[in-house]
Amino acid sequence: MTHRLITQDEDILGGIPVFYGTRVPVQNLIDYLMTGETIDSFLDEFPTVTREQVIRFLESAGELVVANSHENSN
Repeated sequence: MTHRLITQDEDILGGIPVFYGTRVPVQNLIDYLMTGETIDSFLDEFPTVTREQVIRFLESAGELVVANSHENSN
């Protein structure tokens, strides 16, 4: 079964992308990881986000980077 990962709704934080079913901006995860924090520390701070959501987001982001690099190399 496929579950939604990210949602945008003007009524939730002005429409910024959040993890589905939460009010946690996706940017928070990116910021945590860029400052050297761990996934576990992010999950401790934002318990409404699941490990599965984080892993799926990172996998999707990686796939986009790879796809984009292939498009740009042609």
